[in-house]
Amino acid sequence: MSLILSHPTGNQNVRQAAVAFAEAGLLKEFWTCFHWRETSFARRFLTTKARVELSRRSFPAEIRPYVRTYPWIEAGRQVAGRLRLKTLIASETGRLSLDAVYRDLDKRVSRRVYRIGNEIDAVYAYDDGALQTFRAASEFGMRKVYEHPITHWRKVRELQTQEANMHPEWACTLQGLTDSDEKLARKDDEIASASLIVVPSNFSRETLMLAPKLTAPVEVIPYGCPPAVKKIEPWNGGKLKLLFVGGLTQAKGIGYLLEAVRGLKSHVELTLIGNRANPNAPSDEDLRGHNWIPSLPNPDVLAQMEKNHVFILPSLHEGFSLSLLEALSRGLAVIVSEHTGAIDLIANGKEGFIIPVQSAEAIREKLEIFLTRRSELEEMRRAALSLAARNSWEEYRRKLVSAVLRHLHSSS
Repeated sequence: MSLILSHPTGNQNVRQAAVAFAEAGLLKEFWTCFHWRETSFARRFLTTKARVELSRRSFPAEIRPYVRTYPWIEAGRQVAGRLRLKTLIASETGRLSLDAVYRDLDKRVSRRVYRIGNEIDAVYAYDDGALQTFRAASEFGMRKVYEHPITHWRKVRELQTQEANMHPEWACTLQGLTDSDEKLARKDDEIASASLIVVPSNFSRETLMLAPKLTAPVEVIPYGCPPAVKKIEPWNGGKLKLLFVGGLTQAKGIGYLLEAVRGLKSHVELTLIGNRANPNAPSDEDLRGHNWIPSLPNPDVLAQMEKNHVFILPSLHEGFSLSLLEALSRGLAVIVSEHTGAIDLIANGKEGFIIPVQSAEAIREKLEIFLTRRSELEEMRRAALSLAARNSWEEYRRKLVSAVLRHLHSSS
């Protein structure tokens, strides 16, 4: 049995899925936009910064023989973004938008399916980049596996509408409110076309039940943690170091975090890693006094994590936060909302705290516990490392392959 897997950017969970299928002998081709290969020419003529940026699109040796690329729309998007050609990259309407990148790769993969459909048994694609691939696969009677790594758009719309009404000053960061009816209908058509759906958390699965055309079985397979560090430096006084990783949007709860730490600045030091979604929110005043790093490659994010004590992610909605899993592997205690997927993995009060969404008070309350009970914080950090060691990417790959093979065999 064999399959084609596709995703435009190749996030960490996508890479791990590709490795899983390659190790199992299932991977026929992996389609993406870029595959960066370090060469002597690149080392000689590209700046270190450029090479670091490009390294984000490098793939593990296990899957390199299977990689197929179609880079042109994505390359144009990257160039247009750096030149600030906003019309070209405008969401949905821009000819070089991220939506255009997803649709273009989907179209290329569907053409590939038509060419080699008799050689493969299944396709594996992701939210908003699967519809044309699935239509081609249907003509060959092959299985269509759909990974839905996020929260279903109906729940997103519900939560973000509520948030915009409560805090209109943050509404400009809530991008889920701007998706067109056409885009949302396409997402539901993908769900309706799938023969198996894979999600990373029970929260994601529960929100998927809002899809009106859902008929496929849904498998919950939580993502894994990177290899855990061997030891952590204890907090021996000074300011408690807090870390947030993600887009600076109210969907990630950034406003609640900034409000929570406002009265604790003499006791805590907050580092924010992530880009603004809007130049006006959070404001320069909101960010003053905090360490703000707009973007870092993943190895540097992990290095930053090792300098902190607590990871905070009060998101309104997440399928399953990869940054949370990375933070556990670096021995950070966590404060995360009940909508991050964490509730499937973390024991409240053991590796950290699970808090309600939309509550600065809950964040502040947990921070005050850490500030006054240092031994409890250190116990949670050690528990985080232990959990990360048990919840590896290897375990994720085993579960994913098992689920897909079970589905393929049951339908053969």
